[in-house]
Amino acid sequence: MNTTKEQRKEIAIKALKQLGIFKPYIDEFEKNDTVCFFERFAGFWVFQEPEIEAKMKEIEKKHNCTVFAITHEYTEFGECYSFLLVTDYPEEWNDTIVKDGDVSYAFAYVWNKDVEWCSEFGSVCLASRFGGLVRVA
Repeated sequence: MNTTKEQRKEIAIKALKQLGIFKPYIDEFEKNDTVCFFERFAGFWVFQEPEIEAKMKEIEKKHNCTVFAITHEYTEFGECYSFLLVTDYPEEWNDTIVKDGDVSYAFAYVWNKDVEWCSEFGSVCLASRFGGLVRVA
C-alpha cells in the first residue's frame, strides 16, 4: 500500500485528540510536523534530542509510516522509546488508538535502546493526564 503522508497525518491528528494531548502540541504537529516525546506525562520536542529524532526518521522512512508521539521509559528490560505511529495500511487505521476506560492502546514501534534486538512493533498501553502521556504496559 502507498498511502500519503498527509493521509497518515490526518489520522495521527485524530489520535492525538483522542489521547487528550495538550492542544499546543497538536497544533505544532499539525502545522509543522513537530513531534512531541513524553517522559512521565511531561512533553518535550523531539528535535531537542537528535538521537531520538534520527531514530524516528529512520522508522518512518523504513516502514513508510508517520510517528505522531513518543514515550520514554526505563523498564526492567531496558531503556525504551515507544514511537506511536500510523501505518501505511488504511485497514489498520481504526485501531491506531483504542480506548479502554482510563487507558488507551496504541500501535507503536518500541525501540529498546539497551538491547536493540528486543525492539519490535506491537501495542502499548498508555495513560493520558494533564495533556501528556505515559506508557503503563
